[in-house]
Amino acid sequence: MSDNAELDLQEILKKSEAQTNFPDVPLDEFEIPTYDQWKEACIALLKGAPFEKKMYTPTYEGITFDPMYFHNDTEPLQPKTFPGLGDMVRGARINGYVNQPWGIAQVCDETFPADCNELLKHEIDKGSTIYNIKLDSTTRHCGDLRHEEKIGDVGVSLTTVEDVEILLKDLKLEKYPIYLYAGATAFPILSLIIAAVKKSGQDISKLSGVIGADPIGELLTDGKSDHPIESLCDGLADCAKWALKNSPNLKTIFVRSDVYSDGGANDVQEIAYTIATAAEYLRALIKRGISIDDAANQIMFQFSMGSNFFMQIAKLRAVKPIWAEIVKAFGGSEKAQQIHIHARPALFCKTVYDPYVNMLRNTSEIFSGVVGGIDSFENAPFDEPIRKGDEFSRRIARNVQIILQEEFGLLQPIDPAGGSWAVETLTRQIRDLIWKEFQTIESKGGIVAAIHEGYPQAEVAKILADRFKAAELRRERIVGNNMYPNMTEERLDARVEDFEANKKSRIDQVHAYLDKTDTDACRHKLDAVVEAKEFEKLDLAIEAAAAGAIIPAIRESIGEQKIEEVTPIKAHRLSEKFEALRERTEKFKAEKNDNVKIFLANMGPIPQHKARADFTTGFLQVGAFQVLGNDGFKTTDEAAQAAKESGADAVVICSTDATYPEIVPDLAPKLHEALPNATVFLAGAAPKDLLETYNNAGINEYISVRANCYKILESLQQKKGMIA
Repeated sequence: MSDNAELDLQEILKKSEAQTNFPDVPLDEFEIPTYDQWKEACIALLKGAPFEKKMYTPTYEGITFDPMYFHNDTEPLQPKTFPGLGDMVRGARINGYVNQPWGIAQVCDETFPADCNELLKHEIDKGSTIYNIKLDSTTRHCGDLRHEEKIGDVGVSLTTVEDVEILLKDLKLEKYPIYLYAGATAFPILSLIIAAVKKSGQDISKLSGVIGADPIGELLTDGKSDHPIESLCDGLADCAKWALKNSPNLKTIFVRSDVYSDGGANDVQEIAYTIATAAEYLRALIKRGISIDDAANQIMFQFSMGSNFFMQIAKLRAVKPIWAEIVKAFGGSEKAQQIHIHARPALFCKTVYDPYVNMLRNTSEIFSGVVGGIDSFENAPFDEPIRKGDEFSRRIARNVQIILQEEFGLLQPIDPAGGSWAVETLTRQIRDLIWKEFQTIESKGGIVAAIHEGYPQAEVAKILADRFKAAELRRERIVGNNMYPNMTEERLDARVEDFEANKKSRIDQVHAYLDKTDTDACRHKLDAVVEAKEFEKLDLAIEAAAAGAIIPAIRESIGEQKIEEVTPIKAHRLSEKFEALRERTEKFKAEKNDNVKIFLANMGPIPQHKARADFTTGFLQVGAFQVLGNDGFKTTDEAAQAAKESGADAVVICSTDATYPEIVPDLAPKLHEALPNATVFLAGAAPKDLLETYNNAGINEYISVRANCYKILESLQQKKGMIA
């Protein structure tokens, strides 16, 4: 469809919008049950479990999922407009992905520019539609690699214009967008890229995508910046003005939510704080003479897709009208109100153990992102928490998107969640909460003031603590980690990079480049950048880059350094505590040839003890402990003797609630006598009227669905000497 045809269709839809009536679908052949009838049937299936506890699902956002949503209750929330119209909740394009699929942006992170160049071309050949380049930490911080250590830690190492020329060699930059997150400032890397593109003879006006910075997000990630935010916003404006004039399809501000999502934030916090950051950038650009339409056009968002499927859909649908409202409040046009959303799976949800499950997690997360209306997606390799991806993991990640587009048919439905009673309700609920939290930030003077106060950090920390507690109690299930551990798993090779070799090789390359550089001419160009008026620096920095200036030198030319510090939000993963627990056991086993041994005192025939024994085994194997099972004992004396012979560090009595009143008072003292230093557990939770009896008999702890799995396993490690 041409642009003109799409505009004509928009006009038609606008004219018909007011008189559009969605027809009722007759369901005369069905008897519509009442809510009470449905509830009665549900209660019967629950077999005594409390309806309110089992059928209502609370979330970290403060929203509770109802067990059933009804048309009459959600009628006011039903969409009254078509996609591409109104408040944008249904997406900015009237035809969804039909004529313009979402972009496939598989990240390329090889350490050396030549290798990364090959990977970029390979990704396009295999189905990616965006050149997505990830910088290493040194480059992102504009550091001097000669004085840094982990060169190539998470991405490509770039220092000179020659590096960038090698990186971009033979890339079709006029056809495919480029995505690159530059850290706190895009000024130095943009200078190198533009200088390299000019040298190659390509048309810089045809560049598209984003070479963008997020100084507020970077400040919160690192906890400090060597330039104050106000100064970095000067750089944002300089880059934006240059792009608007020279490369109008290139964005230079990349507002990313991963500092919040990696810190454990809920979805309301993630969106509200990220939107507040973008609003701060709008103010900064407008203050520096850029129109609201141009300022909004310079911003791309990246959101993380978490594990709560419907919440991810709702948050993406909710953020569109919120952003539209913010831009409208600044005086932005209808087109400027359209948000551009890039997304990726949340690293917070990924695991080191049983990492192949990450494939399933990622697939669910991209599916929710597409249904929610993303513009592009970077699907992470399943081994992302362990190492850089390889050919296999990258291919799997890329092909998930291709399958969804070409085989699953996900390009065809336009706003597939539109009209869903549950999703529309959830969209409205989370939209209201995001707006409320955004207003809280605004009332504090904006996101920068709120960060200096420590407000977002404290709020995210509360949710992180709740998440960790839920994981410890296994209310939040992490397959392969706190639930269903694979005891035969062979760990993936971390393939740790030889950073010393990386550094040596890169230093040699940089020195070879500098040896052929006219130092005086380069210095003269850099001095011109320093002396230039505000917002006129970038063209001079491009000339300096072409003359031989390297990234740290260009960064120094921006302005006088002044440290700005805040409390950072540190990155975490939900499974990290359980991974550390298991790694501790594995290290102890390797060094001491020993382990925590747990003897199961299974009482009675197999049907009597099996359910509790199986649950207990899975519970304890989370810590990679050795669980000694058996087919059961007829008498307590036999069980105690077998426990003694095992030399176990702990014993778990496994049977049924009905038999415990007779077994426990007799067996527990015998177990303490047989193994004086052992911890004695009971599988199951003791009823209140028997708790004192069991405790007096010698039960030290209980293993049940309400037990804190992490703390119990950690205490056993401590007792064994695994923890100093």
